[in-house]
Amino acid sequence: MARSGIEVQRAVIKALFMREIKTRFGKYRLGYLWAVLEPAAHLMVMIGIFGYVMHRTMPDISYPVFLINGIIPYFIFNDIANRSISAIEANQGLFNYRPVKPIDTIFARAFLESIIYIFVYLTLMSIIGVLGDKFTFSHILLLAIVWFFLVVFSCGVGMIFMVIGNAFPETEKFLPIIIKPFYFISCIMFPLHAIPKDYWPYLLWNPIIHIVELSREAVVEGYSSGGADLGYLAFISLVLFFIGMLCYLAREEAMLTS
Repeated sequence: MARSGIEVQRAVIKALFMREIKTRFGKYRLGYLWAVLEPAAHLMVMIGIFGYVMHRTMPDISYPVFLINGIIPYFIFNDIANRSISAIEANQGLFNYRPVKPIDTIFARAFLESIIYIFVYLTLMSIIGVLGDKFTFSHILLLAIVWFFLVVFSCGVGMIFMVIGNAFPETEKFLPIIIKPFYFISCIMFPLHAIPKDYWPYLLWNPIIHIVELSREAVVEGYSSGGADLGYLAFISLVLFFIGMLCYLAREEAMLTS
């Protein structure tokens, strides 16, 4: 019995997903542990640098909880977008098999990054919960919706980056640099309400701010995300995903033969 196109694509993505796991972690001892250690080390450095000051600035919220809900979403976006640039080159030989398409590599990598960071997020939140920091998952549905659109947004940017990187190989070194400033302008280290409202219109075009602030609102009782808007996040995520799909479809044949 012939399988449908969706079933074939699902099987391809699953195979690529398993291949990505082996490539990423299979060659290291305790390889999966590194997935937790990198963001954990980053978190400890940031708490060491800013923890005391931010505790005095935001006495009503645990700074580790605040920081985790900024760093982890940014890492998801950063890793999906950046790994999409090299997705074609890393899987070039597989495109000789007709069912395997470049877009499948992005979906497989996005799924892997999401699984990794959900595990990292739950691990770190559990650790700081045991250490006495307070948070709640009473708005878990909001958190799930926000992170869903985070992945959709990241895949859209990833597809655009993949197409640009394939069409202009010299941009592969330049594209990751574009993402770096978002770490400093996405309210990862500070809350939106710490910025004068006069500047909000210039900042709130950035979807990552909406993701970060809504994530904090979902886990911190009484936290106000200010100008963050789930409707805007959904709209911009779907628009960028649609644009990414159009860019991909326009260059799919060229990417398969490059």
